This record gives sequence, structure tokens and C-alpha cells, in this order.
Amino acid sequence: MKKAGWQIALRCVKVDAIIRDNELADTLAKEAATNETITESYKRIPKSIVLSDLVKESVRNWQSDWTQTS
Repeated sequence: MKKAGWQIALRCVKVDAIIRDNELADTLAKEAATNETITESYKRIPKSIVLSDLVKESVRNWQSDWTQTS
């Protein structure tokens, strides 16, 4: 998904998977989600648009995975 120069990729990761920097990413994500002093704000984007984009991207990814396994 691309929005305003950002590229966001969602991946499923098993809880017990050992992935380089995964713990750091989790820590930073939790910090960003709870830190009210961060100047970046996504409150201006309606939740419905974010959810719609995530659903569309998830369906595209699922379809691609399905096509590759067929």
C-alpha cells in the first residue's frame, strides 16, 4: 500500500518466529502508539479509509498467495 510517499507492507509473523529486529519493531510500535508527544498524527485520516485500504491490500495479497500455490 502506498500513501504520500510511504510504503507499508503487512506480513504475518508467527509469535515464536525469530526475525531480526522484530522485537525492536514491536517495542517501537508500542511506544509510538502510546506516545502522545509524537508530532506525526494520522487522526486526520478517517478510520474507514484506513480500514478499507487494509482490506483491499489484504485481499490482493491473499489472491497473489493463492495464485502462486495453485
